[in-house]
Amino acid sequence: MRVTATRRTRRHGVALVALTAAGALALTACSGDSGAMPSDEGGGDDGNVEIRFAWWGSDDRHQTTQEIIDLFEDKNPGITVTPDFTDWDGYWDKLATATAAGDTPDVMTQEERYLSEYASQGIIADLAELGVDTADIPEETLATGTIDDALYGVATGVNAYALVADPQIFADAGVEMPDDTTWTWEDYVEIAGQVAEGAGDGVWGAQDYGFNEAGLAVLARQKGETLYTEDGGLGVSKETVAEFFQVSLDLMANGGQPDASRSVEYQNAGPEGSLLGTNSGAMGVWWSNQLGALSDASGHELELLRLPGESQFERTGMYFKPAMYYSISATTEHPEESAKFVDFLLNDPEVAALQLTDRGLPSNTTVRESVLGDLTAADQKVADFMADLEDEVVDNPPVPPQGSSDMQDIMIRINTQVLFEEITPEEAADLFLKDVGAAISG
Repeated sequence: MRVTATRRTRRHGVALVALTAAGALALTACSGDSGAMPSDEGGGDDGNVEIRFAWWGSDDRHQTTQEIIDLFEDKNPGITVTPDFTDWDGYWDKLATATAAGDTPDVMTQEERYLSEYASQGIIADLAELGVDTADIPEETLATGTIDDALYGVATGVNAYALVADPQIFADAGVEMPDDTTWTWEDYVEIAGQVAEGAGDGVWGAQDYGFNEAGLAVLARQKGETLYTEDGGLGVSKETVAEFFQVSLDLMANGGQPDASRSVEYQNAGPEGSLLGTNSGAMGVWWSNQLGALSDASGHELELLRLPGESQFERTGMYFKPAMYYSISATTEHPEESAKFVDFLLNDPEVAALQLTDRGLPSNTTVRESVLGDLTAADQKVADFMADLEDEVVDNPPVPPQGSSDMQDIMIRINTQVLFEEITPEEAADLFLKDVGAAISG
């Protein structure tokens, strides 16, 4: 079954504008650059159609994606897919430059902080109108890429923002692992302090969590609020934002997390250099698809836990986040072929077998089932954890509004000021609401 094209007709001839890329925490190790943007592409004299596919990621992802492209070309003679890849940091500047020059890739990967910006400029198309098959993707997952009833991006896969714990360090410290179905934020602070005390010098209970807005989004949802509203505003209260930043100060006060300078260093070190990755801490908040990298770096059997507070307030706050999206240019000269390629990426079991969880746990639930037996031990834990959450996740947040690409920089700046006690949590909350409000209203 294909999604029916019931949504309003989109005007595809649009003025393309440059988008300003903002720095953000990379979700994967990143390197490499195909150097493909911009380019002249289209149909050749022999009738072959050429489309361009842009993505970011590590060398491993690039290699796997090329294998997927080769498979597509084998199954679809007459369509050539030109790879166009770079690392995360360079991707958005490169994509904005190509877009401004009128050379948008036919198919591209998008991230939730940027989706609204590209959609609002008419740069990406409504995938429902192009007939992309989404029959085996849950409605709540499709909603994460839907803006004003138009499907601008389909999630490649889903992740959850979760607590990663090291049972070995808990055991060494003489502290029991928490019950993640009942523990509170106060329990989290207390347990982290106990682990740090029991484990001795150089080992902490937790890594600071305040650099990523996803933790704030979960806390807000637990309290019946929302980070962003459906109409693109802020839906979180000053009290909740202040409470979020206060947790870090409480953890430093009881020795549960490192001091400010070390926290900034660990934040910049990625999974491999994190507290968990270096066997220097018992807990950290990460995206679920990072469990494998953390486990490999640590050499320990790590576990996924729910964030604290899921039974503490009005409702549960955890949610399923799109790892990234597939989107199609609104001005592509080859919409049918582009849609066929996206359809293939989402729905072909051989693609899932090659990709596994690199772009998140597959959003297509049928192909997800087909690869469960091929997953690594860490990825199997992710799949089991996500399955356990299915009955507990109330809903997913709306698509972040225009300007939310500035959020990561704002969070890093404000959290750093809080950690160094340059501002209080209350002052941080005022600054957060002012700066984010300005970013998403401009």
